[in-house]
Amino acid sequence: MTAAAIPVGTGPEDDTVDDPAVDDPAVDDTARTRGLVDLERLQKFFDDNGLPGSGEPVEATFITGGASNELFEIRRGGHRMALRRPPRIVPAGRNETMLREYRLLAALADTDVPHARAVAVCDDPALMGGCFYLMEYVDGWSPMGGGGWPPPFDTELEARRGLAFQLVDGIAKLARVDWRARGLEGFGRPDGFHERQVDRWMSHLAAVQFRDIPGLDNAAQWLRAHQPRNYVPGIMHGDYQFANVMFRHGAPARLAAIVDWEMATVGDPLLDLGWVIQGWLDEDEDRTTGSYVDYTGMPSRTELLDYYSRQSGRDTDEIDYYVILARFKLAVVLEAGYARVVQGTADNPKMEAFGDVVLDLAVRAADLASTTSLH
Repeated sequence: MTAAAIPVGTGPEDDTVDDPAVDDPAVDDTARTRGLVDLERLQKFFDDNGLPGSGEPVEATFITGGASNELFEIRRGGHRMALRRPPRIVPAGRNETMLREYRLLAALADTDVPHARAVAVCDDPALMGGCFYLMEYVDGWSPMGGGGWPPPFDTELEARRGLAFQLVDGIAKLARVDWRARGLEGFGRPDGFHERQVDRWMSHLAAVQFRDIPGLDNAAQWLRAHQPRNYVPGIMHGDYQFANVMFRHGAPARLAAIVDWEMATVGDPLLDLGWVIQGWLDEDEDRTTGSYVDYTGMPSRTELLDYYSRQSGRDTDEIDYYVILARFKLAVVLEAGYARVVQGTADNPKMEAFGDVVLDLAVRAADLASTTSLH
């Protein structure tokens, strides 16, 4: 199993690490989400904040969610929105993450970055048991919907190529946003971003480590010695991949929205590109297995790097550093989930698959560190 096999969430660069975002389909959504949206209180929130649909009843329908967040469709008087909130038992720091997400969405208003428009935020967890926010409802489809690519991308490979370029286009546009002009001072800690990476992730690993992970120390040593020379801070998503975007229906491929901003920070946008490239299956690899998407017909890594560079204005000559860092970081994050399996405390059997993935990531990080031309 390759590292591209499992979509994950990692946690903000300057916060604690979340467990990998793999939900258990055996958990009944209705039971888990019952009462998480109090319609009477939500209606009052609408009225108090002058939101659309005055005098009309509020309706809520569960969309998706799990261990990290719950997402609901909200309808009122012909208006359609999405509500995002923490799960019933709110993990430490999750209310603050809700407010961070909303702050970022609000900051992206009127930019060309595809995103759901921010509508309103509730910073009082007492209202519905957790902070929440409302955003525009995005009419589109997610690659995580199951069943493979939807028509026409299931059969038209040229159209499918467009999905890849649109995926990369999203972070190219994000990298161009002037984060200071958007009021995002203090949103992250861009100074010393790369100097912190190895030590902070090795510290996370030390808290859960129970086995040797061959190659990880080699990758860590290389990363410490080869920090990027051309680092320019910018907004980064933090978990960028097909699992965290939505596309508009039909061809040509059009990115509708980047979603799940809980790991966003001001850091190095090129790490988002490294996150995409680290598990990208190229033409000489088996593109039909080992991933949650079928890469058949997709552009090569080189094509994507060239496209990103043209669209973002950022140099990708040091991409090997970001790929090594992405594999190193992802190995540590997944090891935390696998450690729970070994300890018998995991609540999702899918985490057992992380054991081999971690070893594969660490070896591939070390292999690239030993063969890259970067020096």
